[in-house]
Amino acid sequence: MTEEPAADREAVLARLDLTTPHSARVWNYWLGGKDNYAPDRAMGDQVLQYFPEIVDAARADRAFLGRAVRHLVGEAGIRQFLDLGTGLPSADNTHEVAQRLAPDTRIVYVDNDPLVLVHAQALLTSSPEGVTDYLDGDVHAPGPILEGAARTLDFKQPMALMLLGIMQFVNNDEQAYEIVDRLVAALPSGSYLALAHPTAEVHTEAMTAAVASWNEQGSAPMKLRSREQLLRFFDGLDLLEPGVVSCSRWHAQPPEVGEIVDVTQFCGVARKP
Repeated sequence: MTEEPAADREAVLARLDLTTPHSARVWNYWLGGKDNYAPDRAMGDQVLQYFPEIVDAARADRAFLGRAVRHLVGEAGIRQFLDLGTGLPSADNTHEVAQRLAPDTRIVYVDNDPLVLVHAQALLTSSPEGVTDYLDGDVHAPGPILEGAARTLDFKQPMALMLLGIMQFVNNDEQAYEIVDRLVAALPSGSYLALAHPTAEVHTEAMTAAVASWNEQGSAPMKLRSREQLLRFFDGLDLLEPGVVSCSRWHAQPPEVGEIVDVTQFCGVARKP
């Protein structure tokens, strides 16, 4: 991972706001992590009071990341990942799953939360054969992200674009589709898009109320989208089976006890022809 100049690090830390709940830190709290603060825990507890199932969605999203990366590396032969909306590092991050199967895999993480950047510098380490890098970037500005990623990734070779839990923060639908279209357009044939996004198609009332509460207090408002709206992100791509489904169902093995339960996070993976 490239080293960041001290002056740049200080500028990033100056942006750090620990008084307002932040999605990455609330998510970390729901997953049982320690990289969160009192406002994040208060916001997380507030949501949990009337929607405890949100924890299931967070865990299912994390499990989907692992299954998707294993499929992309093991079955599709992908050796490059551009992962936007990294979030706070935890167990089995994209590079750890990928490099466990193919140590020469190259990964570029992108996030604009200063706390994520600080932790990424310490925790996102690469195998000797591969590369792991981090960009301080905003999904609303895909141009600089693509330019920065090109310093590490070869855009003439297939790669996987990971957009897990990030596009809900682009509230305008047309802008969201334009951003994904631009990112996908920069990828060569044989690349993949993996996307996960919250929806109100499961636990409709509770999820709608949870997002409304977040939008009143959170640092960045979010937008729920339907399965039909999520399908639009994959226009022009070959969607892998089973299509856009609950994260708990994508290439999942049946549990030893009980049944798979739908969660409020839907996902899909598609190949660029």
